[in-house]
Amino acid sequence: MKVAVVKEAAPGERRVALVPEGVPRLTGAGLEVLVQRGAGEGSWFPDSSYSEAGASIVAAADLYQSADVILTVTRPDDGAPLRAGQAVIGMLSPLIDPQYSASLARLGVTAVSLDGLPRTLSRAQSMDALTSQANVAGYKAVLIAAAAYGRFFPLLITAAGTARPCKALILGTGVAGLQAIGTARRLGAQVSGYDVRPASKGEVESLGATFISLTSVQGGAGEGGYARELTREERDAQQAELTAHIARQDVVITTAQVPGRRPPLLVTEDAVKAMAAGSVIVDMGASALGGNVAGSVPGETIVTENGVTIIGAVNLPATVPTASSNAYSRNISALLLHMVSADGDLAIDTSDEIQAGVIVAHGGKVVHPAVAKLLAPAEPEAAGPEGES
Repeated sequence: MKVAVVKEAAPGERRVALVPEGVPRLTGAGLEVLVQRGAGEGSWFPDSSYSEAGASIVAAADLYQSADVILTVTRPDDGAPLRAGQAVIGMLSPLIDPQYSASLARLGVTAVSLDGLPRTLSRAQSMDALTSQANVAGYKAVLIAAAAYGRFFPLLITAAGTARPCKALILGTGVAGLQAIGTARRLGAQVSGYDVRPASKGEVESLGATFISLTSVQGGAGEGGYARELTREERDAQQAELTAHIARQDVVITTAQVPGRRPPLLVTEDAVKAMAAGSVIVDMGASALGGNVAGSVPGETIVTENGVTIIGAVNLPATVPTASSNAYSRNISALLLHMVSADGDLAIDTSDEIQAGVIVAHGGKVVHPAVAKLLAPAEPEAAGPEGES
């Protein structure tokens, strides 16, 4: 079976799906590895390093024509000549763009998305790309905040005077949030964290940060390790109570996301107005669907009238490409080898718990229930009794 590594097509995407170190792991399992010319350049992996590891360097046209499995970070270029019988494995965001999954199904392509991996399964941990990339993102978010902040993060006592430490608040303490807390603490900031999941209190405190407890929201834990979506009343109460805490911070980093849905608004316009001039907010939830911060714009940095810098952070793992690619390569290799049979072929088995979570399209159909539901036509509302509508 021929496995191909494509050069990422998305603007600003510098990661690569497989690093040279991962090539022997696949060839050792009897797979032939093809790498598109220049695929690793953005992550500082030259073609020669892939050749030395046992891969063949090929042009894009030859790669798509001969490959059985395409490995990618994000989805392949829209003009990529995919064909029936091929499989594409990457982070395809099927809950955000289900139509893309439908287009792959129409082509007869098997779509496998690491986004859907069941993260609570212990045997799937080595495949968990969402976690590995969130780890990188949380780290980089703090560095971005520190670069934009006009003062020191740590307490400094010098001959020129004493500089107080930065007060940093991390909203959302999943993988990205915990890494942000750890990084901000290492830089010397006074750090606090908040999450709707009560179980996160111990994790926050284990990193030396202070956990903020709100009385307005109780029991926000959801399924699969994510926070659940709050009701409108809970969101309003949460935002009102958070505003007082946010006003006292120098740096706020937001990380809250709900898969396939608009991220929750955590920092309202009133909260931004209450912050002091020179404060910095990094919105890691910024996306086309919305963000955690009122007024944030994906991919842009804005300064409000009261002097607060709001950074709409997008695709932070791509800005740390070598580390991100190394981690992602281990994740995608583990998933691929889990799906390869003893004969060296891709063995699709949706009765397997891991495969059931990641296989989006197969056999000309969208087979993932959640994605299929998004693609289903809306059912008409049932008519009420005569005289009602």
